[in-house]
Amino acid sequence: MVGAGQAGLATSCWLSRYGVDHYVLERRRELGGAWQDRWDSFFLNTPNFSFLLPELSYDGPEPDAFLPRDEVIRLFRDYAARIKAPVRLGTEVTRVGVVDGRFTVETNQGRWLARNVVLANGAFQRPRFPASAGNLPGHIRQLHSHDFRNAQQLPDGAVLVVGTGQSGGQITEDLLDAGREVHLSVSTCPDAPRRYRGQDVFQWILQVNLHGPEFGINGLQADHLPSPAARFMCNPLISGNGGGHGIHLRDLGRRGVRLHGRFEGTDDGGLVFSDDLPARLALVEAGFRERLGRMADAYIAAAGIDAPPAEPAPADEWLPADSGARLDLAAEGVTSVIWCTGYGLDFGFLDAPVLDKWNYPRHRRGVTEVPGLYAVGLPWLTKHLSATLSVVGDDAKFVAEHIAGR
Repeated sequence: MVGAGQAGLATSCWLSRYGVDHYVLERRRELGGAWQDRWDSFFLNTPNFSFLLPELSYDGPEPDAFLPRDEVIRLFRDYAARIKAPVRLGTEVTRVGVVDGRFTVETNQGRWLARNVVLANGAFQRPRFPASAGNLPGHIRQLHSHDFRNAQQLPDGAVLVVGTGQSGGQITEDLLDAGREVHLSVSTCPDAPRRYRGQDVFQWILQVNLHGPEFGINGLQADHLPSPAARFMCNPLISGNGGGHGIHLRDLGRRGVRLHGRFEGTDDGGLVFSDDLPARLALVEAGFRERLGRMADAYIAAAGIDAPPAEPAPADEWLPADSGARLDLAAEGVTSVIWCTGYGLDFGFLDAPVLDKWNYPRHRRGVTEVPGLYAVGLPWLTKHLSATLSVVGDDAKFVAEHIAGR
């Protein structure tokens, strides 16, 4: 097993139940997976009720609450101990090759031979930067969200955050709370209400993932994606901080955040953004109701659930005074940029012809085209939530059963 995050540990738990000898190789020196790469004020976006891993489900008094980063890390360390996962820490896999129907696994701690290999090294592997990031002036401090921890890392001055996925929205709020002046480059990730039709919005998303097909609602199943590229679409703009809330870009603007369009590059000491901010904000605000909200409504109706009607979104026509199409770094006192531009998959260690043009393993329910090679914990492996605490355990069980059958 490559990786001891939630996917690796869940698969390890199932393999142990099926009596399959295995090891979990983890490059980090401490357990806790990619949660250790989140900023200091980070809270899970998913409520406590969403813990559905084998031998780890929430049964406490606050199912709708959210765990902070350090509690999440401790929880996974306790989980690994409870299931007696055979983890080898500080063991980085540098190559996986196939020889005579078996796998050679080369690591910084030596070479292994295995009948089966599970790729469980996560959905957050390689921080992505736009190519034009290298054109920014040298005195500008640049960080990816992967390396951001708190505002004290940054020099005095204004901060530009690029990207309004969940990380971009939450880091912007963190900087505002620290008293920083913030500019924000707006992408098209949809915002969403934290609660929808009487439940946390994640409850409906989870139910459509797990039970939607029973009622003919297949939009959150991987087999029904419009294209393979859609596996990398962004998630709704919500937060678990402060008891959980939605993040609305116009509200951030009213709080003083300077909104800009999509980042397009540099020009003579300034940054250039798309000149479509009003349309972009409208697209962000329509996204949830046109997709996830519509599927939730269809599921509620088909399943006969007694839920209150959806509240209409309040009309909001606030716009900034300027289009936000250009930013003069010196004039605005911008001294740092945080790139909240997501991650790319990285299987550079894998020496097997199994990756598609998006660097995603070709597979069927985690079983790849190479006999004995599996993948767990990737976005949209089988469902929208395949990389999350709620669904990764189901995918891990299927893979572990397949391995046991070999």
